[in-house]
Amino acid sequence: MSTQARLSGPLLDRIDMQLHVNALSPAELAVQQPGETSAAIAERVARAFERQRQRQGKPNSLLSGSEIDRHCQHDAAAAQLLQAAMLRLNWSARSYHRVLKLARTVADLAGSDMIAQAHVAEAVQYRRMLATH
Repeated sequence: MSTQARLSGPLLDRIDMQLHVNALSPAELAVQQPGETSAAIAERVARAFERQRQRQGKPNSLLSGSEIDRHCQHDAAAAQLLQAAMLRLNWSARSYHRVLKLARTVADLAGSDMIAQAHVAEAVQYRRMLATH
C-alpha cells in the first residue's frame, strides 16, 4: 500500500501539488541539460510574488474564499476546464479553490493578469495525482 493510499481525503485536500519525477540513470545525471538557470527562475518567482503583493497584499496561497473570487479571474475556457476537472476528479470545494489559487500562481509566473485555460491545465496536472487516492 502506498503512502498516499494511507492518507485521508481531507488531508490530501490540503496538499496543493504533487509531482511524479522519474529516476535518472547515472549516465543521464552526468549529462548537463540545457535549460533555464536557477537565477532566471528565482527572478521569475520574485516577479510573480511581487505581482501577488501588489494585487492583493499577500501570497495567493493565503487568499480567502471571497478574495479568490476577486483575484482569481479566469476566462471562459479556463472556467470550462476547471468545472470539467472538478466533476471528473470528484473534487471537494477545498480542492477546487486550491486549484484556482494554484492556477493564479501559474498565471503570475507567466506574467498574465487573467487566468487562462493553459494555466488551469497546468494546475490541474499538479493536483491530479492527489485525486486518485
